[in-house]
Amino acid sequence: MASDPKIQTFEEVAKHNKTKDCWLIISGKVYDVTPFMDDHPGGDEVLLSATGKDATNDFEDVGHSDSARDMMEKYYIGDIDASTVPLKRAYIPPQQPTYNQDKTPEFVIKILQFLVPLLILGLAFAVRHYTKKE
Repeated sequence: MASDPKIQTFEEVAKHNKTKDCWLIISGKVYDVTPFMDDHPGGDEVLLSATGKDATNDFEDVGHSDSARDMMEKYYIGDIDASTVPLKRAYIPPQQPTYNQDKTPEFVIKILQFLVPLLILGLAFAVRHYTKKE
């Protein structure tokens, strides 16, 4: 648990909505879950979707185990200033890297994985054919 818990404003917490910087508000407390993003059983998308709002309902609806609740203590960084939390907030999707629609690097790798063995096989046949004694 944080040795010096701090009162955080909603605006400050809402800024931390990326994979490499993720804070959540659960039951009036603020948690920096950035180190837990890769280890979360539901994936980092679940945590990112809970940023920028009070995630208490999202957390409670899942029915987390007692060990998960105990684990939260090490990510606790402070409390939320309840007067700064809006009653209703428009959803702002978290910033994520742009999606590579054509997947060019993956496509090139797959083509090369197919063509390189064929090229080696063709080269082996050519060498065998031209070096063969009649």
